[in-house]
Amino acid sequence: TLRTTISDWNKKAYVHIEDWRNRPLQGGRYPYVYVDGIYLRRNWGGEYENVAILVAIAVNEDGFREVLGAAEGMKEDGDSWEQFVRGMIERGLKGVRLVVGDRCAGLVSTVNSMLPKARCQRCMVHFMRNVLSKTPPTHRQWASAALKAIFAMESRESALAKAESVAAEMEARRLKAAANCLREGVGETTTYLLPEFPDEHRRRIRTNNMIERLNREIRRRTRVVGSFPDGNSALMLVCARIRYVTNNEWSTRRYLDMSRLDDTLQAAN
Repeated sequence: TLRTTISDWNKKAYVHIEDWRNRPLQGGRYPYVYVDGIYLRRNWGGEYENVAILVAIAVNEDGFREVLGAAEGMKEDGDSWEQFVRGMIERGLKGVRLVVGDRCAGLVSTVNSMLPKARCQRCMVHFMRNVLSKTPPTHRQWASAALKAIFAMESRESALAKAESVAAEMEARRLKAAANCLREGVGETTTYLLPEFPDEHRRRIRTNNMIERLNREIRRRTRVVGSFPDGNSALMLVCARIRYVTNNEWSTRRYLDMSRLDDTLQAAN
């Protein structure tokens, strides 16, 4: 019957996707890793709840992009990130110098414990949005320009000094919540300015824009589905969409010139 045929097709597709998810990582070293969580709705016992699909993309030592993996996490918590990262390490993840992502519970501690020679870069765009969300509309235009000035600095020291002057001005304008948010997060958002990372890479390692664009393509497809009967169905569709979107020049066009990193790659994990 047609239903049986479709069921057989689905089973075969699931097998192929599981093989892809569990494949050995053979791109050599992966200096830059971008991570994010995509939230989808699933129907659990008649009740709807969110499920996070964790996704990781990397730039390998030759400068090409590669999707490292995707996994279901009930939420973006420490246990989910630890399990996700451990699985990638077991499959061959190595040589990580920088992990780029939004601030997620447990992500930083997971990187520190499992990838001890890697640094964390908080997504600059998300951080700026967080600060601006604590800024009243009447001050938002000034605050936006001030934040952009911070990230236009050529060195981390000058960026941190500029951030402190902006925070002081925020306090003078009675924007204490925004000032606290800026002071609290600017350190982890300026990691990309450290001298160990080439100047030419800065614009592409300070945000999660690369993975955000991929996530938009995924959401565009999953929005049609609405909710999923279980987390595995959501994971399978996300993986299928990832493979479709990246099966073109996305993965065959060089994204970064990694020659400047060659001298320090050997020191990575």
